[in-house]
Amino acid sequence: MILPAVAVVAGLVLLVWSAERFVDGAAATSARLGLSPLLIGMLVIGFGTSAPELVVSALAAGQGNPGLALGNAYGSNIANIGLILGLVALVSPLVVHSSVVRRELPVLGAVTLLSALLMWEGVVGRPEGALLLVLLAAFMGVSIWRARGEGADPLAAETEESLQVHPMTLKAGLVWTGVGLVLLVISSRVLVWGAVAIAQGFGVSDLIIGLTVVAVGTSLPELASSISALRRREHDLVLGNVVGSNLFNTLGVVGLAAVIHPIEVGSEVLLRDWSLMSVMTLMLAVFALGWRGRQGRINRFEGAALLAMFIAYTGWMVNLVISGGAG
Repeated sequence: MILPAVAVVAGLVLLVWSAERFVDGAAATSARLGLSPLLIGMLVIGFGTSAPELVVSALAAGQGNPGLALGNAYGSNIANIGLILGLVALVSPLVVHSSVVRRELPVLGAVTLLSALLMWEGVVGRPEGALLLVLLAAFMGVSIWRARGEGADPLAAETEESLQVHPMTLKAGLVWTGVGLVLLVISSRVLVWGAVAIAQGFGVSDLIIGLTVVAVGTSLPELASSISALRRREHDLVLGNVVGSNLFNTLGVVGLAAVIHPIEVGSEVLLRDWSLMSVMTLMLAVFALGWRGRQGRINRFEGAALLAMFIAYTGWMVNLVISGGAG
């Protein structure tokens, strides 16, 4: 088990580093090519930080481990809300100003409900996966169309400020995008091999490993970018990053994995993992959208509640791994 454990740690370290280079390079390249800061914040940064989940899940599905892909996507969504937003809100309460973020939250809720319907029969097949990918393409198309006529939005201003922190030429942006993508693939292969070997060694399903070690590891780029944005008090960029990432995970990551290899879904996924993901998504929407005239925000108490839910869930899953539960 030593070699698989080393592979997981080394794979995660390289994955996080390469993901940051990929996102920085892609964002800088997009800016140099004239893409608006709003679209860069919505699509390039929000979706780009989910590149590790996409590559890991695609490789896992291609190698016949679709459970790892599903666990990676849903586990990352749980980690994004519970670990990242919970931890960040504890440090500094997050205030929502962006209309774009407020529009995306109901979409995330609807997509989360749709995912339950697609899993209801116990399998997410290729037709369901194709539907998810079509919905992702439609969402991106609508986002691009609406951004063209969008007025000034705090998310655009914060993205522009973030781009100025690490300025790059077009050539440098292209190089780092390519280098980051290549290393993403290499690190993901190492990570998937180690994770599957550990799952087999402990006698647990690859779903459990995907929901725990792999999910938290592939969420580290979101955590790093969120902490960086928090230092500059770019609250809308933090929230936009998480919401965009969760949308991409639910539609793109699961969709691509299902198209590559149909995913069998046990009843425990709906009862345990999807249910928690849905509750946390609902809580995020209530906090961020506000109610009865309350400004949308996530205060320290609400952040602590999200973080406590994540810690309790992770403890439960780790116990399943240690006890060798089938999960």
